[in-house]
Amino acid sequence: MALSNTPRSWRGVVYSFTASGFIALASALAVMLGANIGTTLIVQLLSFDSSAVAPVLFVIGVVAFKRGARTIVKDLGRVAIGLGLMLLSLHSLLNSLAPAEHAPLARELFAAITGEPLLAMLIGAVLTWAAHSSVATLLLTMSLAYSGFVTPAAALALVLGANLGNAINPLTEGLRSGNPAHRRMPVGNLINRIVGCIIFLPLLASIVKLLEAIEPNPVRLAADFHTLFNVIMALLFVFPLTWFAKWLERLLPEVKTADDPAVPLYLDENAIETPPVALAGAAREALRMGDLIDSMLQQTMTAILTNDRKLVAEVCQKENAVDRLYEAIKLYVVRVTRDSLDDAEGRRAMEILGLAINLEHIGDIIDKNLMELANKKIRRQLQFSAEGAAELQEFHSLVHDHLKLAMAVFLSGDVKSARLLLDGKAKIRELEFAASENHMARLKESRIESIETSSLHLDILRDLKRIHSHICATAYPAPEAAGKA
Repeated sequence: MALSNTPRSWRGVVYSFTASGFIALASALAVMLGANIGTTLIVQLLSFDSSAVAPVLFVIGVVAFKRGARTIVKDLGRVAIGLGLMLLSLHSLLNSLAPAEHAPLARELFAAITGEPLLAMLIGAVLTWAAHSSVATLLLTMSLAYSGFVTPAAALALVLGANLGNAINPLTEGLRSGNPAHRRMPVGNLINRIVGCIIFLPLLASIVKLLEAIEPNPVRLAADFHTLFNVIMALLFVFPLTWFAKWLERLLPEVKTADDPAVPLYLDENAIETPPVALAGAAREALRMGDLIDSMLQQTMTAILTNDRKLVAEVCQKENAVDRLYEAIKLYVVRVTRDSLDDAEGRRAMEILGLAINLEHIGDIIDKNLMELANKKIRRQLQFSAEGAAELQEFHSLVHDHLKLAMAVFLSGDVKSARLLLDGKAKIRELEFAASENHMARLKESRIESIETSSLHLDILRDLKRIHSHICATAYPAPEAAGKA
């Protein structure tokens, strides 16, 4: 299953949805069997002499990316540029190998390495595992076959290895999770590849004769075998897929760790048909997500001021839990809203989603911005001036207080508290302006600490203000609901 050639985000979503129970394992495995076949189309395209198309794809891709007004047009531009690069890389690889074609030593070396199909398959698997891409290994294999460095049988063995190695990377990534259920997909993927290798490896000589009778071109031979392998393995596994999924579930049972903050506690599947109960559980889970953000925000300033590298890592780890909780809450609320809800339930569902979205954005700012600034400060062994540190702490303290107020507004819907929170935006602007002015004054005095930490100081103020904007965004539903009542 050619996972490494599909977008990482897509793979992450499939794993996340399956691990969270939002997609049945059998359905997810079926999707991946189809993805295996789909990714062979890229190899088929690269197997043709299409080097002349590469410049056209570059031009189309760059124009679409630079001039496209819509996101989908820009994304298609990226796709076109990527395909052009792959076509150009194959063409360059073929040209670079051409001078070595007449070198007897090179031929003898490749013949020795790939003389045994099993060894060639293992080499292909290792190369794919190291490159994190089966397409890269297949490009190399097609180039070697075209130049005559490897026999057709060895080329097909390398193709088998590419498919096998492509299943190793997702499995190693899944080992990081302490929950065996998160490894069901990559284990199923690996079993599919291993079974395929066991079936096809002894038959390589016969398959070579069959495919050479249809298409003698060694490049097309490798591409056709890659497609044939994935189609046959999909057909073999698609029929017993339900049984296979149940077997994987028994082999790798769900283990929910009580102290794992990423595991939802209040998203009761049995309450889906009772929206008030389900939304109450989702609200509790969103508040739990808020507690995680609260903890991250507190630790953030401590990590920044004390240069605590261990605390930075802890904050980043919590952000992963926030992301997983966000996905779980979002999908749960979406399932609840599939049925008809009254106006109050619909508003509450949107409030829960709004809070979860804003909390997830806050987590991203802490992880990708503030923790990066903390790491930069630690690497350079910098320290803020006493006045600068005090200003940052005051600013952070107000943001933190407003986060707690936002959680109270979400829980109670109190309009007075919501307006108090929104009025706090003016206070934040005043504090930011005052802190920036004071910092500039210290720079004029040529204070060493202020000069060294100037960009860090201003960036931290900016990011904390962005966090405060997301906090305030959670307060708008309360006055709006009161106005409609």
